[in-house]
Amino acid sequence: MASESPGDGPGGPPTVLVLASGRGERFRAAGGATHKLRAPLAGVPVLDRTLAAVRASGLPWHLEDRGHAGMGRSIAAAVGATPDAAGWLILPGDLPLVRPGTLRAVAEALRRSAGGAVVPRHGGRQGHPVGFPATSGEALRALDGDRGAAPVLQRLREAGRARWLDLDDPGIAHDIDTPEDLRRAERFLAGRATGPA
Repeated sequence: MASESPGDGPGGPPTVLVLASGRGERFRAAGGATHKLRAPLAGVPVLDRTLAAVRASGLPWHLEDRGHAGMGRSIAAAVGATPDAAGWLILPGDLPLVRPGTLRAVAEALRRSAGGAVVPRHGGRQGHPVGFPATSGEALRALDGDRGAAPVLQRLREAGRARWLDLDDPGIAHDIDTPEDLRRAERFLAGRATGPA
């Protein structure tokens, strides 16, 4: 069942769309014992860690977990469920290392983007959440299939209406697709906990 935190309307911050509809087949095929979003990461399920960062960001959010076929359909449903949003930050639920400040930074960049998209990047790698303006609502609601919002982003890029946002957050590109990804995330968290303040 989807859950939602109210937004502030067209002039407010964008809404974070947390996508949790996938079946996690790759994780199980690689030896995972459970759905990847329920897999424990340092004792806390992956999705719970992602949602904790979203809540801590202070942004409005919506969890899309109704089992749609394909990421495109999940995005379309989530955008359709938040029609009054001032824009959207699309965040797969399997990014448990993303920081709350990163979400706020993408939201602020989207607010200043004059109707363009914002694509976060760390160390040359594209990550999430990708920010889309409210003017992309119709195109996002029409999505289907497994390519996510890539077709909408491509059209914005071709129109010169997408920009990179370089961030110091490796969590934007550290998704959990296999048990090995989960182990790498465990090591990352352990290093962050023992590293310099």
